[in-house]
Amino acid sequence: MATLVGTTVEWYDYFIYAMAAGLVFSGAFFEPVGEELGLLIAFASVGISFLFRPLGAFLAGHYGDKIGRRAMLVLTLVVMGGATTAVGLLPTYADAGIIAPIILLLLRILQGLSAGGEWGGAVLMAVEHAPKGRRGRAGSFPQLGAPLGLVLASAMMALMSGVIAPGDAFVEWGWRIPFLFSFVLIILGYIIRRAVDESPVFQEIAEHKQQSSVPVVELFRKHAPLVVVAALVFAACNAAGYMATGGFIQSYAVTEVGLDRTDVLNAVTYGAVIWAIATYLTAIASDKFGRVRVYQLGHLVLGVAIFPLFWLLNTGDIAMFYVGLTFFAIGLGGTYGAQAALYSEMFPASIRFSGVSISYAIGSIVGGAFAPTIAVFLVQQTGTTNSVGAYLLALTVISLIAVSLIRDRSGINLSISNEAEQAIGALVTDKRQIPAAVEEKA
Repeated sequence: MATLVGTTVEWYDYFIYAMAAGLVFSGAFFEPVGEELGLLIAFASVGISFLFRPLGAFLAGHYGDKIGRRAMLVLTLVVMGGATTAVGLLPTYADAGIIAPIILLLLRILQGLSAGGEWGGAVLMAVEHAPKGRRGRAGSFPQLGAPLGLVLASAMMALMSGVIAPGDAFVEWGWRIPFLFSFVLIILGYIIRRAVDESPVFQEIAEHKQQSSVPVVELFRKHAPLVVVAALVFAACNAAGYMATGGFIQSYAVTEVGLDRTDVLNAVTYGAVIWAIATYLTAIASDKFGRVRVYQLGHLVLGVAIFPLFWLLNTGDIAMFYVGLTFFAIGLGGTYGAQAALYSEMFPASIRFSGVSISYAIGSIVGGAFAPTIAVFLVQQTGTTNSVGAYLLALTVISLIAVSLIRDRSGINLSISNEAEQAIGALVTDKRQIPAAVEEKA
């Protein structure tokens, strides 16, 4: 529950920024450059934070492997929430000039640093506490933070846009309330996370004083190919997810298709609910059928659902948009639910925080960092969303190939005492065997 609450707050913060970027920020902070370029810059500001996620992952991974998972979880929550609340208090370009977008970008960078460290700590707290036969289910809870954060973000934006501050009021001040609401969520998440015991695996590492002196260096020296493959596994899900969560679909549906803004936000909220359900169910399925098989099926569903999503949206019928989002969200869940357990079982205990955090952060850059910006550019250049579909399908094929290179290690002993086995064989191309003496000792 602590990992679920924390990641929900983190992703709520992330998503309201992305939605506001598509609906408000081009005029509020980038007005002088014009509507089209302003929209591109607004979406680029969403992507800029991804460039700083690896730095956040490096820092959180280093200290998470040295001083513990829990301390980093509390820190990332406070930094993310503080930056989000500050966005809600920012003056616009009309009020403060160039200083307004500069501060906005600095706060977005802080969000990126925080998000880079949040996910790795949350999944390890969940997975390392779980019995080996239920790691997929346990790991689904921090994963659920993303769709539930999207539900909360979309619902808040829809409430402000459709009920409390409709029309011009939303652009003038209504968009600020969801950002300010983050302060309440920080307090809730902080109280819950402070009450959680440290991960049992890290307690064992600390007790035996087996922390790596420089975890990140050891990670890349011994496991660089594993990091690359793990990052590519996440690329398609992240890019496809950010079509909805990064503001592109909301912006395109309102400005190009002509759908009502509140109707679109409600539809995305519905899609997030389906995404959450699919995430939970596929995570449970991965405990029974294996992580890799579930992932492969998820990528196939996602690949099939990409083009119909845009075709149905372009009909201008909100009901058809709901249908497209349903299958698209099922594909997202299938490529997201088992990720926490899959990543945790790929890396050795002493560098696991660094491994999962950095792989996730790099995958975010390859996949979602500039996906909304690329989508806007492709539509502007080609005049059709088919180009966006082709871009997402190409990434899905790459991710499907990447996950097929991973050896399923569901149920492997995650303890530091089993690090010799954990350190080899995560990829199907790795044919090394544990020396008999080391295996007997373990």
